[in-house]
Amino acid sequence: MVEMRGHGPSDSAPLFHGQARSNERRLLLMGMFDGLLGGIVGAGMVSVLNNVLEQHGGVQGVVDQFEKNGLGPTVRSWVSTGPNQSISPEDVHRTLGPELLQQLSQKSGLSVEELTAKLAHVLPQAVDKLTPDGTIPKP
Repeated sequence: MVEMRGHGPSDSAPLFHGQARSNERRLLLMGMFDGLLGGIVGAGMVSVLNNVLEQHGGVQGVVDQFEKNGLGPTVRSWVSTGPNQSISPEDVHRTLGPELLQQLSQKSGLSVEELTAKLAHVLPQAVDKLTPDGTIPKP
């Protein structure tokens, strides 16, 4: 199924349902994310966090991954409107896994140790900012 849009110069191009809408949502999420956290964590970490979100299918996927690794109450505190519980670099390493962290390390120029330390600091803030009303946005 094809949908035509007409609100801007590139809107005359057809959009294919499913993937195009998914790509739109991803771009919207990345734009929101860049705007919300760019000044707090710096451009390099925004890129890393965008990669983490992409690899896990968005905020819900990241939350699910932390829950699977026994960190449910911690990650739910990031989503809720209350204070965020902290997480250790070791928890980040165990949850995201060495393969993804190595890829992110190469892209960012940070060592895996530096990267996990930074992610332990910014992930709670990132998830908190992306869930301002205490609910996870739909993909």
